[in-house]
Amino acid sequence: MIADATALARVEVQPLGGTLVSASASGPDGRTIPLSVRDGRLTPRVQLTPGERVSLKAVVRRPGWLGWALGRTLHERMTLRAPVAQVSDRWLTVRRGSLVRVQFDQPVRVVAAGQAGQLRFRPSDPAGRSVSLGRRAAAGSVEVAAAARSWERLGTPVSVSWFPPVRSPVVVSSPAPGAQLTPGAPIRLVFSKPLSAIVGSARPELVPRTRGRWRQADSHTLVFTPAGFGPALATDLRVLLPRAVAVSTAAQGLHIARQLEWTVPTGSLLRLQQLLAQAGYLPVDWQAAGPPVARTPGSELQAAVDPPKGHFTWLYANTPHELRALWSEGQANDITRGAVMMFEHEHNLAVDGLAGTAVWHALLADAIAGKRRAPGYSYVYVHSTVPQSLTLWHNGSTVLTSPGNTGVPAAPTQLGTFPVFEHIPVGTMSGTNPDGSHYHDQGIRYISYFNGGDAIHAFNRASFGTPQSLGCVELPLASAARVWPYTPIGTLVTVEN
Repeated sequence: MIADATALARVEVQPLGGTLVSASASGPDGRTIPLSVRDGRLTPRVQLTPGERVSLKAVVRRPGWLGWALGRTLHERMTLRAPVAQVSDRWLTVRRGSLVRVQFDQPVRVVAAGQAGQLRFRPSDPAGRSVSLGRRAAAGSVEVAAAARSWERLGTPVSVSWFPPVRSPVVVSSPAPGAQLTPGAPIRLVFSKPLSAIVGSARPELVPRTRGRWRQADSHTLVFTPAGFGPALATDLRVLLPRAVAVSTAAQGLHIARQLEWTVPTGSLLRLQQLLAQAGYLPVDWQAAGPPVARTPGSELQAAVDPPKGHFTWLYANTPHELRALWSEGQANDITRGAVMMFEHEHNLAVDGLAGTAVWHALLADAIAGKRRAPGYSYVYVHSTVPQSLTLWHNGSTVLTSPGNTGVPAAPTQLGTFPVFEHIPVGTMSGTNPDGSHYHDQGIRYISYFNGGDAIHAFNRASFGTPQSLGCVELPLASAARVWPYTPIGTLVTVEN
């Protein structure tokens, strides 16, 4: 029994030496590998992995006269490995416009090439040791996987790169320069010459500085793997190389440069809303249509720029129509802005209502940890039509409806919806009266500022329900004390006629 060029093995029986009566094969774990036996060739009927160890047994029945002398049957055993086709040269020099050809150390029957995770089968000569990838850009890289036999699975993909014959060292990057860089994705730099001859022990520098580390994947390749959440969303990331090299880009062709640039995409507003809903900062809930996003930095970052499909639902059946009218999925709105402000305040971040890098990182960290805000959702709406009143709604119930005072005609309370931006139990309120005089009122209780100098607060008046303030919403002391705990920073206040 010997190895064969097309089958797994071949049983050779000399003339008058007998007849092959059975053959069997098993894998390293003892499982049976079904065989097809034809003309002494043993071919697996299932796909094997290149390099897989196989144990073979064959039984040959000898002719009667030979069997009398040597025994009726001959048992042969053999252990071998499925062949492995290796790429002969992973760093090719290819003249511009020429075919890119990949050479192997033995004939290959099946070849696939493309970007990682997107390999496509390519035609190959069953007896050939090379495969054409066609005409490509001046420089580039692809993943190539091959099988030496038709009954094998594709082997482990390897990176193959090609470069033009120029005097300067050439670098191929993945992603390509100028492309979008998914946060958390690695950066791969392949050089036309060994690293020892180009950069030595020096390593590129990332600007802005990004957590992570460089490693040498092979003699020609450096890979940067970000740590944590990697480069910030909505930034331009540059890699400064230790020396100038030739860079190939679609826009500039081959040119000498010392830096490569990528754009980190902006986080999706839709995903921002999904995360805020999951964390309990919105009056709506969100459920994914498919499997939930894995609680890992890589998965959450990918979802931040490419949000999963799903649907929002109102948490409470009796949500005020004023609040419902403010919501718009995937679009900027006051509900989302107020939720961001509340999140910023509770995470000790600068409160500006904008989802910057710090907000995204904190949101993603909470999503990974499965954190959810407990207090629930509050909303305040003020009717400025006499008799004027304020209604406090929380978690599906009306907590309080109280008479209140809005601004006089000379200093009206602005209509619209505003998030609370300052929340203090007692303070001093100063300003200018309509007649030009100044006021300086100390000891004002239960203040929630929501629009410039306008605020909900307690005030001592003889009556409530008519315009009497200078733009604020004044409440009796008992009502203000009841409302104040429900109006932290980010709570929405709607003033309507």
